[in-house]
Amino acid sequence: MNREVICTVCPKGCHLSVDENLNVQGNGCIRGSVYGKAEVTNPVRMLTSTVKLESKHLPRLPVITSHEVPKGRMFDIMKEINRVTVKAPVKCGDVIIADVCHLGVNIVATRTVEE
Repeated sequence: MNREVICTVCPKGCHLSVDENLNVQGNGCIRGSVYGKAEVTNPVRMLTSTVKLESKHLPRLPVITSHEVPKGRMFDIMKEINRVTVKAPVKCGDVIIADVCHLGVNIVATRTVEE
């Protein structure tokens, strides 16, 4: 049984076919082969979102994970993000949630808000 995957490593967007033995076909480069195998065995993503912000100017603060996280844990991470309210001032790169869901990954601010 083959899984069809579209590679997102580069802008080419190769259509990959990965079989049960993790043989990858359709990749235009070696990175596509690595991506195809990883996507079938342990898919990971960067997660971007926003948290509530107490500020005079903005209601939400954009955040991102410091590293890729397992795709299957996205909803758990979002539950934690939705529980948080941050008070300005905040600097870009500040850790908003440390070790979210015990994954060894931080949620960090991607914008500076003075007040």
